[in-house]
Amino acid sequence: QVQLVESGGGLVQPGESLRLSCAASGGIAGIYRMGWSRQAPGKAREWVARITNVGSTNYVDFVEGRFTISRDNAKNTVYLQMNSLKPEDTDVYYCYADHTGPRTWGQGTQVTVSS
Repeated sequence: QVQLVESGGGLVQPGESLRLSCAASGGIAGIYRMGWSRQAPGKAREWVARITNVGSTNYVDFVEGRFTISRDNAKNTVYLQMNSLKPEDTDVYYCYADHTGPRTWGQGTQVTVSS
């Protein structure tokens, strides 16, 4: 059973950077894609970025050029490097994994961008 643990969230000022990490364990051989979504209170979860097991990446338009998703296969970890953060990037960020079973979600990590 795939399990995901996120880390790296926090409070930063506008224009600063954060790097989120998502460590996968259990059943990782079946994972073919991982990604990040985010959700604000009372709003629908929105997709942010994804990376396949061969390194192909995609981004939602409002983070293109600011966020970079990457993976370290040796550590079974996916990262989301977030630069030039804006107050509207404030959300809970969730890692997900697509594999042979239903999509697995992490517990979420809070990112707050405020001066």
